[in-house]
Amino acid sequence: MKIIEGIENIKEPFKDAVITIGNFDGVHIGHQALFHEVIERADASRGTSVAMTFEPHPIRVIKQNGHPPLITLYEQKAELIARSGMDVLICVPFTREFASVTAKEFVEDILLKRIGMKTIVVGGDYAFGRNREGNLDFLRTYSKPLGFELVVADWIQVPHNGAGRISSTRIREFVTEGKVAEAQKLLGRYYQIRGMVQTGRNRGGKLLGFPTANIKLYDELAPKTGVYAVTVEHEGQKYKAVANIGFSPTFDDHIFTVEVHILDFNQNIYGKTIRVNFIERLRDEKKFSGISELSEQIRKDIVKAREILSL
Repeated sequence: MKIIEGIENIKEPFKDAVITIGNFDGVHIGHQALFHEVIERADASRGTSVAMTFEPHPIRVIKQNGHPPLITLYEQKAELIARSGMDVLICVPFTREFASVTAKEFVEDILLKRIGMKTIVVGGDYAFGRNREGNLDFLRTYSKPLGFELVVADWIQVPHNGAGRISSTRIREFVTEGKVAEAQKLLGRYYQIRGMVQTGRNRGGKLLGFPTANIKLYDELAPKTGVYAVTVEHEGQKYKAVANIGFSPTFDDHIFTVEVHILDFNQNIYGKTIRVNFIERLRDEKKFSGISELSEQIRKDIVKAREILSL
């Protein structure tokens, strides 16, 4: 997939571009369905499948505070969109100046002239341009005179008889509630955080007998405090692990940490970036009477995690 950052870096219009536009936070199965529709239509016309997104998220520029944490930061979002099979990702730096562009200017000057749009694929609540004036009615009105096709994709409903449609808001709620298995159903993959392994408090191996990787998070959205069965990705390999998210109440630290005990692993990964996939929540974080009781509980957590991760 070709990544273009900035409208000005589009050298020439793409051949028969079929485009979808959005923030795509989480790149969940609803977004993936849009990409699939775009790719199918582009393949049928021997055109180019294009996704357009924005960085930073527009709400951060418009509201500046009170915005929710992102499910996927830009690096991961681009990776996931590439994995979907799209030909091109255009990332537009979102500024107050860009927010003032009218819907008509956006369609005529950017989508048609710059990108070469022949078809636009959007969801049922899509809107763009200054004051979100570019809604479906706007696109229907201008599609014929400006010579492009509008495709409104069906909503993707929550699987397994869930009520409502898939949304980034719903996924964010599941993650913050610790319902990572529910989030997985909407994402189409396990929720993942990324971070650099840093020096911790040297308690895992020395005191407890279970060395842990203390992670400095890159991501904004962390699951609810507690213990989880996870997998860890490092340098192309995947390992089974147990993660603890929280404040280490047994030690009265009151410092938020994400620590991972990687099973059957003895490499030095300080300063390295790892990815942690959340498979299932095992239990709440709890204050134990002392080191021996905590160590025994960790042993039980590892046994349970091995069972879950072996399925």
